[in-house]
Amino acid sequence: MTKEERKLWYTFLRDLPVKFVRQKTLGHYIVDFYCPERKIAVEIDGSQHYEGKQEQYDIQRDEFLKTNGITVLRISNYDIAKNFEQVKNSILYYIGLE
Repeated sequence: MTKEERKLWYTFLRDLPVKFVRQKTLGHYIVDFYCPERKIAVEIDGSQHYEGKQEQYDIQRDEFLKTNGITVLRISNYDIAKNFEQVKNSILYYIGLE
C-alpha cells in the first residue's frame, strides 16, 4: 500500500461498522478498497492517474465497475494528505453512515 492508502486504511476504513477489504479483484481489475455490502470501490489516485494512458485505463475500469452496479469513489493523494476530514465525510456519506 502507498502511504496514503495506509493512512486511509489504518486510521479510518478498517474500523468502520461496514466491512471494507483491501486490494479486491473485481472482474479483471483490482480496486484499492471495496465495501461489498454497499458495492462501493474506493480508489486512491496519485498524479499518474491524471495523465494519458492511465487516465484512459481508469475511465474504462470505472465504466466496467459502474456497469456491474459498483460506485467508484476516486480520492487523490493530495486530498488524503490535506483534506482528510472531508475525505472521511465523503466516504461516510456514500456508505450511508452520515
